[in-house]
Amino acid sequence: MNLVMRFALAAFLAPAAASLGCGGNPPAPPPPCDIQCQDGVAIRALRVGMRLAYNFAIASKPVGKQDATAPCIPSGSVHIVGTAESNAMLGTSQIDLTYTFTNCKNPSIKSTTPERNYNVTMNGVVNEKGTLAMGGPTTSLVFIGTGLGIVGPVYDPPVDYPPPEHPQLDCELFANQDGNNVNGTLCGRTAKGFTGF
Repeated sequence: MNLVMRFALAAFLAPAAASLGCGGNPPAPPPPCDIQCQDGVAIRALRVGMRLAYNFAIASKPVGKQDATAPCIPSGSVHIVGTAESNAMLGTSQIDLTYTFTNCKNPSIKSTTPERNYNVTMNGVVNEKGTLAMGGPTTSLVFIGTGLGIVGPVYDPPVDYPPPEHPQLDCELFANQDGNNVNGTLCGRTAKGFTGF
């Protein structure tokens, strides 16, 4: 190999070797998850648990009065009672349902978005009332919860929830969903809102 070719090859390989040796800049760690962030993750876990229970126990049932129980995976259950009326032309359902969570363990699928990670156990009662739209922006729901206890790791890297300085004593939930946006309070604290599930 002549001198010119060796020089060209070295010039071509040097940046690749340097990037392999240094590994580039590591991604920035996620910001700390304060109590508003943790409460938001807890509400997300609760909302996802309600959605799973609804789809399992109510979505395929005839309209009208509802009384069904859905299992939580891997353990616990959600008992749902109330009414659900649908309008096929609009693709909406008018619901007034009460969910009773009993030791419902609800782990998320591992996500690269820190606030989509949780592995909590939920107890308590939540009433869900309003319009549920299938895939559209017209969903409008109100959630009122009583006697709630949500315990377990949230966020990534995980933090224990609730933190010792904010113990849960039969918490109340007041939240609403507008389209895919959820906002509200948990245990009297304003939680960080979220979009999507």
